[in-house]
Amino acid sequence: MERFAEEADVVIVGAGPAGLSAAIRLKQLAAEHSKEIRVCLVEKASQIGAHTLSGACLEPRSLQELFPDWKERGAPLNTPVTEDKFGILTKKSRIPVPILPGLPMVNHGNYIVRLGHFVSWLGEQAEALGVEVYPGYAAAEVLFHEDGSVKGIATNDVGIQKDGAPKATFERGLELHAKVTVFAEGCHGHLAKQLYKKYNLREKCQPQSYGIGLKELWTIDEKKWKPGRVEHTVGWPLDRHTYGGSFLYHLNEGEPLVALGFVVGLDYQNPYLNPFREFQRWKHHPSIQPTLEGGTRIAYGARALNEGGFQSIPKLTFPGGLLIGCSPGLMNVPKIKGTHTAMKSGMLASEAIFSQLINENLQSKTIGLDVQEYEENLKKSWVWKELYAVRNIRPSCHSILGVYGGMIYTGIFYWLLRGMEPWTLKHPGPDFAQLKPAKDCTPIEYPKPDGKISFDLLSSVALSGTNHEHDQPAHLTLKDDSIPVSRNLAVFDGPEQRFCPAGVYEYIPLETGEGSRLQINAQNCVHCKTCDIKDPSQNINWVVPEGGGGPAYNGM
Repeated sequence: MERFAEEADVVIVGAGPAGLSAAIRLKQLAAEHSKEIRVCLVEKASQIGAHTLSGACLEPRSLQELFPDWKERGAPLNTPVTEDKFGILTKKSRIPVPILPGLPMVNHGNYIVRLGHFVSWLGEQAEALGVEVYPGYAAAEVLFHEDGSVKGIATNDVGIQKDGAPKATFERGLELHAKVTVFAEGCHGHLAKQLYKKYNLREKCQPQSYGIGLKELWTIDEKKWKPGRVEHTVGWPLDRHTYGGSFLYHLNEGEPLVALGFVVGLDYQNPYLNPFREFQRWKHHPSIQPTLEGGTRIAYGARALNEGGFQSIPKLTFPGGLLIGCSPGLMNVPKIKGTHTAMKSGMLASEAIFSQLINENLQSKTIGLDVQEYEENLKKSWVWKELYAVRNIRPSCHSILGVYGGMIYTGIFYWLLRGMEPWTLKHPGPDFAQLKPAKDCTPIEYPKPDGKISFDLLSSVALSGTNHEHDQPAHLTLKDDSIPVSRNLAVFDGPEQRFCPAGVYEYIPLETGEGSRLQINAQNCVHCKTCDIKDPSQNINWVVPEGGGGPAYNGM
């Protein structure tokens, strides 16, 4: 069966803040210049925003540029930040740290948002401008012209059994061809991974470094609710050599709602560390638990985030396509913000694409357009200046003082020199290579969840709404079936059973009673990408399941 093919001017993969901003900007420019441009946007979630998860404290700078009238348009920015708090936690107490003006953690002028709702609103704006938005369509493969340039993408075939045989509902995927394909898959996109290799895009940058962010939404007792309050902590329960911290945001959404979460750097060394259980344990701290007592947890989810910063940004353009947003990793790590930079990268990409599309004298060397002006313009923009200024803060946490060394570095060099120091620090290498063998590490004893403040993993995953068609080929693939037991279990005590925040991986005893095997519960997957990043053998390859599968977040 042939695949049906559609022709567009621009195809965008991923309806997050970057992809939607790119689509909107293209249509705005087309309207301003009275040009017809066909823009198609595919998104693997069943609804726009259903796979979006972030803190999120939004800096509205890019939104202001994209829609100066965003308030009149009803953008769901309901909670201006009114109070900023930062502290270092010890096991029983909290040491307040002043937030000096000019430090990255200052949130004056920002908004606490439910990013999924904001993305859904952006989707409405895009559709109103004439963008063709296709939720529930997972881009599974990159298509190439004979000259090696990107031709477009294909969505995956649907209605296939686990064993690869077609069901009665079988349908071939759809091909979308474009002059330019924009990859906005978010952190650690599976198509971007292939493009890095094909075009050698990471040749001149350092390996990307990541964190895993776990998040819950709670309704709390109204007496404890402080709309607009932003709180961050570092320290307990992590040791100083494990990068990470927490957030607790009080939302003003018509009910006493808080968003809370915990981030652990995926360059951690102890294979016994369990990010989910660290998060559950943190909630019992004497400065956190009182806020949650008497409250109800209503949502849970997790997503990997980029922490490499400036040093880890790859080449962004290649014949026929380009990378925007969290896909190449444009997050400002000490600010813990990437939405404003992602949106701006999408807008700059569209401006560069548009000028090529309407240039009648354009002499392109390849069939797919190579929009190098995008990268040049990004380097001249405030995004580049902002990421360059904070480039040394995250890698400064690798000294003997750990996270506290990073805080001292920020206080001295960033606050005084604003990132103008004449050196650039390096990351230690890829996250998967940082794990130490289990025999060299101490197992971590985690307390049992109490079912009121802390919870077990499976009841948490149930709150993510995650669901996949059970009878389909696995989207969590192993390059070699023997490696999980022979290496990951033997050397690292099976870290995938701990670092996965959704209980996808478990080692279970063989029927013979001798040894174990790895069981993959793919239907639990929340699409966080942690396994693909942290697997010490780099044996797990995450590919897209059927479109529409995955979590069903409501305003996460």
